[in-house]
Amino acid sequence: MRKRLGCLHAHYSNIEYIEDALSLYDVELIHFVDPALMHQVTSDENFKVKNAQKKVKEQIEWIAKCQVDAILITCTNYITLLPKDNFLITMPILKIDEPYFEAICDVAQPQTIVFTNPLTVNGTMERLKTYATVRQKVLNVEVIVIKDTFDLIMKGLKQEYNKKISEFLHRMMKENNMVSVAQLSMVEAAKGVELLTLHTIINPLDTLVSYIVRHLALHKKNEKTYF
Repeated sequence: MRKRLGCLHAHYSNIEYIEDALSLYDVELIHFVDPALMHQVTSDENFKVKNAQKKVKEQIEWIAKCQVDAILITCTNYITLLPKDNFLITMPILKIDEPYFEAICDVAQPQTIVFTNPLTVNGTMERLKTYATVRQKVLNVEVIVIKDTFDLIMKGLKQEYNKKISEFLHRMMKENNMVSVAQLSMVEAAKGVELLTLHTIINPLDTLVSYIVRHLALHKKNEKTYF
């Protein structure tokens, strides 16, 4: 039976990345987008964390009622707001950053994690540190934010956004450190630089696909099974 995956996004731009990444697999994707929550969390001082947690809980519970087999959360800030108790969801909740963290923790050499959105740095790095500590991994990580870039993608200026990321990553390749990009919106530019430089750049989309396939046991479209 075909699997159904409910996807919770903080921005509409994430939809196409997930759609493209899973296009070869026999899975139905149902997208839920709420950019307003992150806007309130980051811009309204009177909007408490407990209010944000309540909203995320409501969102997840609503998605769970939509006959999905699992829920994917593509925003790290949403993941950090998941309530720790009074949260009875029996289906798997897949978190985009966990397979990404696994790949980072497998790198022994010094590495750099690149962001464009400064508002995602603290939540991502706190979760990464916790993930590494639980698995007794030692990280040698530097964080860099490409300044004055994220507004471009928010304004729909994707070409200009990718250009700035590409130029920055090309300069990073010269330092010979292992580099990863932390956001889905950065994947396209990172893949382009990989092809030109033949350097591996870890990204959250490539690591995510195998993670989803493993948890949902997805088959590729038109793939025949013989008994």
